[in-house]
Amino acid sequence: MSVTDPAQTDLGYTDPNPMRAGRWPRVQAVAIPVVSVLLAFALGGILIGLQGVNPLYAYWVLFQNALGSSEGLLRVMEKSTPLILTGLAVTIGLRTGLFNIGAQGQLLVGAIGAAWAGYNFQLPALVHIPFAIVFGMLCGAAWASIAGVLRAYRSVSEVITTIMLNAVAIALVDYLASRPLKEPDQPITRTPPVAESAALPDFGIVPSGFLIALAVAIFFSWFLTRTNQGFRFNTVGMNPSAANYAGIGVKKTIFLAMAVSGALAGMGGAVETLGITGRFEPTFNAGLGFDGITIALLARANPIATIPAALLVGTLRSGAATLQFETGIEPEVVDVILALTLLFVAAPIVSRLLLRKKAQKRTSVGSGWGGA
Repeated sequence: MSVTDPAQTDLGYTDPNPMRAGRWPRVQAVAIPVVSVLLAFALGGILIGLQGVNPLYAYWVLFQNALGSSEGLLRVMEKSTPLILTGLAVTIGLRTGLFNIGAQGQLLVGAIGAAWAGYNFQLPALVHIPFAIVFGMLCGAAWASIAGVLRAYRSVSEVITTIMLNAVAIALVDYLASRPLKEPDQPITRTPPVAESAALPDFGIVPSGFLIALAVAIFFSWFLTRTNQGFRFNTVGMNPSAANYAGIGVKKTIFLAMAVSGALAGMGGAVETLGITGRFEPTFNAGLGFDGITIALLARANPIATIPAALLVGTLRSGAATLQFETGIEPEVVDVILALTLLFVAAPIVSRLLLRKKAQKRTSVGSGWGGA
């Protein structure tokens, strides 16, 4: 079944020329993120200049250290892998009219679940790796389903519940990693290392987890545009009333979308545990789920576009550590750049002013991103 991709449509601008009208949404989908990133880098350059460093030199150092060697490229792909998956998690929610801010909590629950499955069993690698990843996905899906049930059947805002569940998840995994799942005879809060049979291998400078993330992004690009269930997600996201009138089970679709979103975030945590850290340590997973929000918005809720968006954020995160050593700049400037990017790409009024186009007001970020 072929379905028009709502991520490539724009309800806020109508051109009387059908050729231009079909071209404009594609131009907008690329122009808004690009302009947002350039503006964020320009303002970040001003902050760098105020610290007495040439912004062009600072950016050269950042990208050179991240992309100028095989080790740097490996780090970029390692950092980008969970970001692609958390970006997809938020994207699925946005396409269904939901704003899943709980990807961080879902990632943490998936990460510790995968760690438990990774060290608690002795299985062949061909069985152990998929088992641990799927177990982490199920943990993330179960955690997100709490917000899904409340949203679908009690009309409780998923924004509120996912924010609250983030705090609960952080406390829960800290308790598990410091008490029942803690590595014996270790003062550090962490689980035992996963078995070798559960560890994700690298293929040269390419982590296998990165290849998994690419495959998942391609799959969901197909899923959202070529399947009946993807059509249901998109339709509920654009107009729940029309979806209900057409016979689509809105409540069931909302619940399923939150579960799928949580499973993707849980996969991000599982891949991070099995492929990067080799165990669960709470501090190693900080912020990955929140970066997923930036990536989903930067990608304009397009699954394929989450790949370059995650690579950009992964590059910045990878190169930030060397900024302070080589230039004296505080690495937090990267956080400022990402925050500015999120601001510019998410604020409709800023986007309209930048592109000098008239657009109708979108009712909310959650509902509008199904059709932006």
